[in-house]
Amino acid sequence: MPEDDAAARDEAEEASAFSHPVVPPDVTAAYGDHPDQVVDFYAPRDGAKAAPLVVFLHGGVWRATYDRQHVTPFADFLARRGFAVANVEYRRGSSLPHQGGTVAPAGRWPETFDDVAAALDAMPRLVREALPQADPRRTVVSGHSAGGQLALWAAARHLLPEDAPWRTAAPAPLRGVVALAPIADFTVSRDLDVCSGGPVQFLGGEAVFAERLPYADPALLLPTGIATTLVQGRADTTVPPEVAEAYADAAAKAGEVVGLTLLEGVGHFPLIDPAADACAVVAEEIAQLAW
Repeated sequence: MPEDDAAARDEAEEASAFSHPVVPPDVTAAYGDHPDQVVDFYAPRDGAKAAPLVVFLHGGVWRATYDRQHVTPFADFLARRGFAVANVEYRRGSSLPHQGGTVAPAGRWPETFDDVAAALDAMPRLVREALPQADPRRTVVSGHSAGGQLALWAAARHLLPEDAPWRTAAPAPLRGVVALAPIADFTVSRDLDVCSGGPVQFLGGEAVFAERLPYADPALLLPTGIATTLVQGRADTTVPPEVAEAYADAAAKAGEVVGLTLLEGVGHFPLIDPAADACAVVAEEIAQLAW
């Protein structure tokens, strides 16, 4: 596709994904004292009493510019298909430009990881108190873009270095992970300049990038032993398919089979756009692991 056409398609896809009104949650619960340490819960719209739970981590390059509000229509979309949904907020980068530039910095080290670990650890209690319709024994963690990285990381905490504060003694009790256009390999993402250097910013810059990779990069935290599927648009120019392919290759070398669903003619945002056919594919991939 010519570059101008690809840019126009990307713009149209993003506009569609962000065109839906915010869908208020059924209940919001805190997992910490910071205003960003909250989870929005959506009950299954079919009234099910023991629905699978989708824990969702939104994207946005780990930047403060993007919060969980933009994926509330997607959370509602899943709730209308019989899932209970936990839409997790977490601390992200500052809204101020990075080092005098025009782009806000990506993420906070270590607060972003602190929050995701804390939210997942608190989830069984939060579900019991706030969303009794959910069955936490059938939990799938999902996330889009930067949130896809966090979802993969959350499922791999038992593989973190022993001095990592987020390390767990055993794998998380998950049915699986469905990562949507995830920033799943930080080295490949850096080489492709994904999201204007977002992964490098997230880890604190080039000076500490290599040192912090083992604590953050999903491609280095394998095999997880947890069923994992990646859903990726072949036409994605925000997080190119080479990133997901690199993760799948790394998993294979580690002796683990990771599903990789590549969607023709699909860019970055249709995966979370209820108006797009790709969104139905995502729901089906989640259902394959949850039920």
